[in-house]
Amino acid sequence: MYTQSFNVPDSAGLKSVPQAPSTENLEFQARFDSKVDADGKIEPQDWMPDAYRKTLVRQISQHAHSEIVGMLPEGNWISRAPSLKRKAILIAKVQDEGGHGLYLYSAAETLGTSRDQMLEGLHSGKAKYSSIFNYPTLNWADVGVVGWLVDGAAIMNQIPLCRCSYGPYARAMIRVCKEESFHQRQGYEALLVMMQGTAEQKAMVQDAVNRWWWKCLAMFGPPDADSPHSAQAMRWGIKRISNDDLRQKFVDATVPQAKVLGVTLPDPDLKWNEERQHHDYGQIDWDEFWATVNGSGPCNKERLATRVKAHNDGQWVRDAALAYSRKQQTHATKEAA
Repeated sequence: MYTQSFNVPDSAGLKSVPQAPSTENLEFQARFDSKVDADGKIEPQDWMPDAYRKTLVRQISQHAHSEIVGMLPEGNWISRAPSLKRKAILIAKVQDEGGHGLYLYSAAETLGTSRDQMLEGLHSGKAKYSSIFNYPTLNWADVGVVGWLVDGAAIMNQIPLCRCSYGPYARAMIRVCKEESFHQRQGYEALLVMMQGTAEQKAMVQDAVNRWWWKCLAMFGPPDADSPHSAQAMRWGIKRISNDDLRQKFVDATVPQAKVLGVTLPDPDLKWNEERQHHDYGQIDWDEFWATVNGSGPCNKERLATRVKAHNDGQWVRDAALAYSRKQQTHATKEAA
């Protein structure tokens, strides 16, 4: 889901979310629990527990941040795409990611937090985004692998969010998932073309798979036993499937795709387990995962600096839009008078 919000500390940048009515009000709490238990949707005007609201603000905002920061590793390759076709596809994909961020910021705003608050959390480094985007895209094969594996892992995470108990988030995710499915296919198709090319192109694809595979497995978050907030999120209907189950589904789905593609997944322990009817796989380097989440990845500082610069450079556009809006309101007021 492009977020590790269930596994990281609360963001100090989001403390000003308005407080919902006290959870001591048993009637409201019972009504909330009943709706969640019935697989219903909680809407912005409904009463909700403080912790539920806070969890949603954290998750949705971090998801939005991930979509926006996630534009950077691929946007870097737009001017260097190998053909006009690939350039057009990549431009469309990056544009989609920007749109996903806007949907999600809008969904988070329905919970009472402002976009300025969310962006301040991102730009100050207080809020997190998916650690996967703190790694470099070294060559064109990386762009394809990001589409195939990173977006593939994201889809595995995001499809259950279409059934999230919070209505605005669930509805936003329907469109996001449809577009992400095209991104995954685009990446896989680009890799298929490269694997029909020269030995050098095939080696580029294999090298990219080797570098991204373990990072994608870590995207699902730490093992269930080390993810203390997940149980409550599942009780609330925000999270539907556990980290380990999602990771297993991803591995099982990806192994046959790799076989068709003609690449080897870099895990000597990867094998089919007849008894479990699933693939066994090796150990993930969680030390690297947490180091990257906490700011020590290869591109953390670069990604954040680029995002802050883009925001600052666009200040004049926001100022102009606000000035135009005020001018229109003044005209409307005069005409009404």
